[in-house]
Amino acid sequence: MLSPSFRLEAGCTTGMSYDFDLFVIGAGSGGVRCARIASSHGARVAVAESRHWGGTCVNLGCVPKKLMVQASEYGDWVDDSHGFGWNTKRGQHDWAALIDAKDREITRLNGLYVSMLEKAGVALFTGHATIEDAHTLRIDPSPLAPDAAPRRVTAARIVIAVGSTPTAPKIPGAEYAISSDQAFHLTHRPQRVCMVGGGYIGVEFAGIFRGFGSEVDLVYRQQQPLRGFDGDLRHALHDAIDLRGIRQHASASPTSIEKRRDGSFAVTLDNGSQIETDCVFFATGRHPKITGLGLTQLGVAMEENGRIIVGDDSQTTVPGIYAIGDVTNRLNLTPVAIAEGHNLADRLFGAAPARQWSYATTPKAVFFTPALASVGLTEAEAAHRGDVDVYVSRFRPMRNTLSGRQQRTFMKLVVDQASQVVVGAHMLGDDAPEIMQGLAIAVTAGLKKGDWDRTIGIHPSSAEEFVTMRTRTRVTPHHPA
Repeated sequence: MLSPSFRLEAGCTTGMSYDFDLFVIGAGSGGVRCARIASSHGARVAVAESRHWGGTCVNLGCVPKKLMVQASEYGDWVDDSHGFGWNTKRGQHDWAALIDAKDREITRLNGLYVSMLEKAGVALFTGHATIEDAHTLRIDPSPLAPDAAPRRVTAARIVIAVGSTPTAPKIPGAEYAISSDQAFHLTHRPQRVCMVGGGYIGVEFAGIFRGFGSEVDLVYRQQQPLRGFDGDLRHALHDAIDLRGIRQHASASPTSIEKRRDGSFAVTLDNGSQIETDCVFFATGRHPKITGLGLTQLGVAMEENGRIIVGDDSQTTVPGIYAIGDVTNRLNLTPVAIAEGHNLADRLFGAAPARQWSYATTPKAVFFTPALASVGLTEAEAAHRGDVDVYVSRFRPMRNTLSGRQQRTFMKLVVDQASQVVVGAHMLGDDAPEIMQGLAIAVTAGLKKGDWDRTIGIHPSSAEEFVTMRTRTRVTPHHPA
């Protein structure tokens, strides 16, 4: 469809040689931000979307995931309330009602994204876009608009913001497994789930299903979940997963999936063990959705995994073609895609210099129960640069002292010893993402440990522990990579 606010006439380019100044492929978080900001600078902008307005984050990622995490925690709150004198009982969870409520919210957000683009004066094309050359695109029908007629448009610049899609292991029986795409639309909750993958998605959905009462087996290749996070934080998460009642199968990978006559599945692992389950969920990474874009013919350079190689200016190896978000070889997080899109639009069309985003101190969170969050360097990364002062605190939060829950909160500060700058902060515990967002400002600003120490805490709160850690836990000596 075309936005009512834009009328494209054949042969009419308003004095320009192209139909648009900027054409964005993909209406996810990064693409929408890029289009809106470019349009606000006066550029003639269009966006093509073939599947979901709002992209993965809104439809099959961050938003529905967090709604399901929140839903899965209410049962625990009922149990915990007993320690505070409430005589309440768990009710029976209605899975279908949750999915219906989630779908209504996603539909609302879909409409909001379309409305935002239209109000910004962006032309909207529903269909699959293929880049025929550096300035020409063909829009073909897609599931969103199967009866639409193909058409061609031209643009001075093209932005690829198509995101990524789940990757499945190539093992016998892989066709029986689901991914996060299907998990959001299950008609019923499986009683037994075998989760394969110890990254963000695997850990989060393991917690979601367990919170609703499913038996969960979590299988991952590393010795600890969440590769790339701080070592102590990973260890704290490992303990939290155990306390949650999830069975962990570390240093293991599936070799086959067999479907049984009763509809259940048997998952065989490379250590010889076997898991009986009702649902196999692959959370084994994602790869760019580049199929059908025409990038190979154009000569756009890509890594072996298909991620598009870009420079600091987000430009690909083909002049005038740019890429942002999860389709690139950079940090794949929704806020980063938004920042990249905003920055690119400012740089291409803005009068003032583009703002400087601090990608190096991008905070990140994993919405397990309890959640964890980090900003800055891990202890190991910091030690590659020089000697490190490490401050660690582990404690049982106030709520758990009355509820009887054994889960402990973990906090850690990583300090460059020479400068005393806090270069990393890590936490596992209630409200960790909310707390870490504030701490990310301090780490980005390069504040020193003394600045944290002279900040008065909010009492009683878990967050105050970050400004009251006075005793150094250990010194980690410099060891170059």
